[in-house]
Order: sequence, then C-alpha cells, then structure tokens
Amino acid sequence: MLSAETGNALVAVVAAKTPIQLVLALRAFECTTRVIESAHAALADLSTQPPDVIVIEHDAAVDAFALTRSLRAILVLAHTSILIVAAGEGRTERRAALQAGATDVMLKPVDTLDLQIRLRTFIELAAARRDSDRQAQIMNEQVERAVAEISAREREIVRRLMLAAEFRDDQAGDHLTRVAGCTIAVAEGLGLSESEANDIALASTMHDIGKIGIPDEILLKPGPLTEAEREEMKQHALRGYRMLHDSPSRLLQLASEIALTHHERWDGKGYPQGLKGDEIPLSGRIVAVADVFDALISARVYKPAWEPEKARAHLEEQAGTHFDPACVAAFVSRWEDVVALIRDRPATSQAA
Repeated sequence: MLSAETGNALVAVVAAKTPIQLVLALRAFECTTRVIESAHAALADLSTQPPDVIVIEHDAAVDAFALTRSLRAILVLAHTSILIVAAGEGRTERRAALQAGATDVMLKPVDTLDLQIRLRTFIELAAARRDSDRQAQIMNEQVERAVAEISAREREIVRRLMLAAEFRDDQAGDHLTRVAGCTIAVAEGLGLSESEANDIALASTMHDIGKIGIPDEILLKPGPLTEAEREEMKQHALRGYRMLHDSPSRLLQLASEIALTHHERWDGKGYPQGLKGDEIPLSGRIVAVADVFDALISARVYKPAWEPEKARAHLEEQAGTHFDPACVAAFVSRWEDVVALIRDRPATSQAA
C-alpha cells in the first residue's frame, strides 16, 4: 500500500535469498521494498501487511506457483499484482503461473529494463485501483448521506401529518403513540427485523389520516354514531389511502397500505374491500391488532376503558375471525412490553 507518510508504494519480494538484481531494479522507483525469505513467512506477513506488488522468485526453496495459489485465497490479496520470476524454457512456466493466478511471469536471466517496465506498470495499476477504491468509498458515503437525508425528510413528513391529525382531535397523539408501540411489539413477535418493525410502526401513525376529511359533527360527536354516520366514518380508510398512495416515498406508500387495510378482518367481513386472510397485507393485519387493542383500553363517551387483560382476552377470542391468529400470538408473546408501554403512556383520555 502507499505509505501515508512517504507516498511510496510497497513491493514485497519473496525469495530464499536476497535477489540483488530485483532490489537494484526497484531502486529506480520511489518505493519501499520488503524481502521475505520463505513462503511460510510470506503468507503470515502479506496477509497482515498487504503490499502493492508481490515478486516471487521460483526455485527449489520457494515454490512460487503454490505460494501464489495460497496468496490468491487471501481476500486482501485477491487482486494484488504478482510477478513470478522463474528459470526454464518458458511455455511450461507461463502455463503454471497463469493457472496459479499470477499476473505475469519473467524468465531468467532477467532483463533489468524489462523488469522495471513491468514493475512500473504494476505499481501504477495499484495506485489506480487505490484511487478507484477511494472514489467508490466517497460515492458510497455520499449515497449514505443522501439516503439518510431522504429518510429524515420522510419522517418529518410523517410527523407533520400526525400534527395535522391532532389539530382535528387533540386526543389522537397518545393513541397514535400507543398504537405504534403495540405495532412494534407485534412485528418483533412475528420475527420482523428492527428496521421493518420501526417502519411499520412509524407508518401506523397515519392509519387514521383519512379522518381529516370527516365532518366535525361526525368525528367529534359525543355519542354513538347513526348507521349513516358510521358509513361516512368508514370512508376514512379509502380517503387516507388516496391521500398517500401515489407518493414516491416508500414510507408513505406503506402508510397508505395501512390506512386502507387496518379495518379489514381475517374472516373477510371488514372494510373497505372485504379482504380475507393473507389477502390483507401484513402491515394492515399487524396494525389492526394494535389499533383495536388501544381502542378497547381507551375510554370513549359511549363506553368505559377496558382493563388491559380483558382487552387481551378479547383479541385472543377473536383470533381467526377478526384478527390474524399469528399477529395475536405475536402480540401476546410481547405482553410485558405492552404492559410497560401502557404504564408509560396510560390511556386515560377518550381516544379518537
């Protein structure tokens, strides 16, 4: 590698004894030469201190072809230029070098000028690869920053949509927080990754965004709804989907899926599409459990809050009819997490 201090290339020479001609040829370059006098030492040293170029002198003491095969098996040396210097007529040595993975082979007696030309090419190739790797790293870092910025913007959009929901109903905030927490519990109980669980939880906070289009006299009515009002309220699922589905944001597309399907039922008797079983997207099945549970433990003008254990029992009773049984089982498996969430965010208000 190029030294950070001197800018020199590092060339490793593997030979049973110091090859004077090679060392003298390398003096023409601003490079550091390291001579290693056995194949065993070369395998140990070169894997921990990868050079820019490796020159191996083949003789009875050092089998350059076997050593090259071993070096190529080391990940950091897979693309390092390897020059084998060997005695022989040429055809046999060249074939053996090619099969072993060598970059090039030179036959003795070695022409010093020819050797220098090849070494210069290899050193310049190493520098070009290093520059390419550096540019690739810079590009990767730029992509990672861009992805992080996009993710941050998506989350800001979600946060502001949550604020919009709270402007319509100032009791929605804690409800959305508890639903998101229960969503994570179900998702993790199903074995989803932390990233997947967090995305569904964040998107779940927009499951009722379509209620922005519901008239105040229905949304804020202090009592049970009439059949006509209930049908109007049901429109929030489709309206929420229409608000979000054509966004290029992956997170908002997930939110639109949840908005549309969180009132579907496992037995097909839900709305707005009457989907059944696995026809319902997993995100909608997960949020259905979380949303209903929080609605049950929250006080409403037409009912008192249920005790968490009673709400849990209701979910278990409705597994296979209203809810995906796997989602209910996942929810129950994370019951301690749910209890802690309720303790931190008690459902004392009349939830929306």
